[in-house]
Amino acid sequence: MTCPFGHGKPPSRRAFLGAAGGLVAVAGSSGAAPPVAKTLAQSAIEPFWGPHQGGIATHQQTHTYFATFDLLASQRAQIVTMLRAWTAAAARMSTGQTAGPLGAEPAKIAPDGGAAIGLSPARLTITFGFGAGLFVKDGQDRYGLAAQRPASLVDLPKFHGDQLEPARTGGDLSVQACADDPQVAFHAVRELVRLAYGVAQLRWAQSGFLPSTPPGETPRNLMGFRDGTNNPPHSLSDRPATADLPRAFDRVVWVGEAGPEWMRGGSYLVARRIRIALEHWDRTELDFQEEVIGRHKYSGAPLGMTGELDDLGLEREDGEGNPVIGETAHVRLGSALANDGAQMFRRAYSYNDGASFTAERWPPWRQGMMYDSGLFFLCYQTDPRTSFIRMFERMARFDALNQYTTHNGSALFACPGGIDEGTYIGQRLFETAL
Repeated sequence: MTCPFGHGKPPSRRAFLGAAGGLVAVAGSSGAAPPVAKTLAQSAIEPFWGPHQGGIATHQQTHTYFATFDLLASQRAQIVTMLRAWTAAAARMSTGQTAGPLGAEPAKIAPDGGAAIGLSPARLTITFGFGAGLFVKDGQDRYGLAAQRPASLVDLPKFHGDQLEPARTGGDLSVQACADDPQVAFHAVRELVRLAYGVAQLRWAQSGFLPSTPPGETPRNLMGFRDGTNNPPHSLSDRPATADLPRAFDRVVWVGEAGPEWMRGGSYLVARRIRIALEHWDRTELDFQEEVIGRHKYSGAPLGMTGELDDLGLEREDGEGNPVIGETAHVRLGSALANDGAQMFRRAYSYNDGASFTAERWPPWRQGMMYDSGLFFLCYQTDPRTSFIRMFERMARFDALNQYTTHNGSALFACPGGIDEGTYIGQRLFETAL
């Protein structure tokens, strides 16, 4: 496969190419690069081009760096130029190259900061999203795109218990880099931030991580429970559809003909930063933790069952006629059966941002230094109105897990369909609006 920008077979980050850098150079440079011997690093490459963006159906990497942006551009053409540059840089970095060809004069800004030179691509994926502010902001159609705003790209309601911080909420654009190396993921976002100078500025960012879980096992979150067991059957999994998971992955995640043409093959991303009172959780009895979640902690099985992938069996009752999985259990309220078939695909990460002074929301009511740690919840779906919003409106009110959690960041983005070689992210949207 050749690079659409004329670079031939992609070299590794170790290769120094004799071409000028910069935003314009990244978007349209040319000149063949010398062939590079196949290395172990090249086996860690995820496809960038295709019908869907990477980083959604991709087997989940162990690290993420997520960032949102506010647009500064006065003209739509400026955004298109930036998106062309972002696409070119992302395509290069996903194969282990530098963001732009190296060789710039020392007095000029380098085409790549160099933090990932010599590193494996680490299965890097970069997923782009468009927020409502790209279409309409403060009541203004800034870029002539208002008519193209999908009906599904709604403003998320304020849910019961939300304590959202403006510094961690919203954004006109989103970029999520995922990789098996945290430096590779962070470097990718840094390069895109640099290329956005004068057109968009960073609004907020969040890093996240997963444990190095053996293949085939569901990773555990910071509460010690497996996270993602109840995801819809996935192309990377041999789990069949069940009563709890009535729809297959493609029908849950990818926008079809019901959406606007530029969103076909895309998905809607909801991001929620959820701080967890781990100190409070760590002092909670094991059996109560399991009642809160609705699963056994160590096996991951639904309460009263033995296998992690066993059906929840929400109709089961104990000897006194009470539901085995309680009415306020997290897994019950989050199940498709309890939400008129609503499903979404979780791709969450844990986060740990140190410690800060805070007050616990629930007894024993104390103030002090506590972990600023929890879950960076990310989910994809065909329509958030009939999946995340429908599901979370009930969970926000009744989920027993709420006594340990605080949602302090939130955003919704439309992630367009995949990118064909020679095009740029969102091209179908911007061409439709001409």
